[in-house]
Amino acid sequence: MNGMQAEFKNETQGLLQSWMKYDAELLRNYLVTRVEDPRLNIQSVLTRHFLVEYLFGRRFLGLMQAELHFAAVLNWCLRLLKGRIIADDLDAIQHALERGADNAEGIAIPAFVTRTFNQLPLALQSVVVPNYLSAWLGQNPEAAPAMSESVAATFERLWSGVLAGETATRLAVLEPACGSANDFRFLKRYGLAAFLDYHGLDLCPKNIVNAQEMFPGAAFSTGNVLDIQAGEKQFDLCFVHDLFEHLSLPAMEAAFAELVRVTRRGICAHFFSMAEIESHVVRPVDDYHWNTVSLEQVRSWFESRGAAVQVFHIASYLGCLFNDSTTHNPNAYTLMIRWPES
Repeated sequence: MNGMQAEFKNETQGLLQSWMKYDAELLRNYLVTRVEDPRLNIQSVLTRHFLVEYLFGRRFLGLMQAELHFAAVLNWCLRLLKGRIIADDLDAIQHALERGADNAEGIAIPAFVTRTFNQLPLALQSVVVPNYLSAWLGQNPEAAPAMSESVAATFERLWSGVLAGETATRLAVLEPACGSANDFRFLKRYGLAAFLDYHGLDLCPKNIVNAQEMFPGAAFSTGNVLDIQAGEKQFDLCFVHDLFEHLSLPAMEAAFAELVRVTRRGICAHFFSMAEIESHVVRPVDDYHWNTVSLEQVRSWFESRGAAVQVFHIASYLGCLFNDSTTHNPNAYTLMIRWPES
């Protein structure tokens, strides 16, 4: 056991115990439904766009922008479902959208939803984005309104079709805290995994067994972000979701250092509890942490090591794109951390 492993042994054991108490089936389906569905979750969309840009540059900018509209609109649909709408409400919304109204019998319709509806179907360079909103609103009136699997998979079909004819230099990609292939399963469905030498890493053996059962040909292993078994700059890119807030501050910086050690070009880091505050707020919870991390401290840490850091506060980002900053998590941030190309 090296010094770093010994220093954080108790913390690592606490994190592991917090996950091992869940059964494998729950872990398999955790974080892939409703607002956490990687097809609709803005941070997961940004992960895929991060990879697409490194593979293909800005060639697919139009499709990327259309996907952000899609995710924002379907998250609005999810909020409606949470309010227990009925089939008649869907008809009223469809009618209001067709008339350009901002209200459907008491249901407010945001302006960005109406604008998006009016743009669909949308012809791009190589694909046509269908009117997924009409498809959702026109679901079986005899059934209770739900998020249609076919509608949620709209951009799976578009991306997989577009990328099927593409070639690109493969990228070596690391995902610590990969869970039960939570995001990888959609990299596969979207056609992106074909361009990646991907390695998923997770502390919980149950997650790794789930991932290996679903994708026996992919590289998944049990491992610790505080001691990554990889060489210097072995990976081109890394992406990581919702990990750092669960670590003590020394462990968080140790994790940052390990990612910098093994990553050559860029890191896409997603935070669920970040704020524009001077210092981190430490909150131990049972066997691990639920901290609020300081944007400025994290950004400064990476910038001091030569990286350029692009910050996306998800609510503000949605506000800029759509003039509507509604999100299920106002403390969600994504940092795209890049080093100059050598």
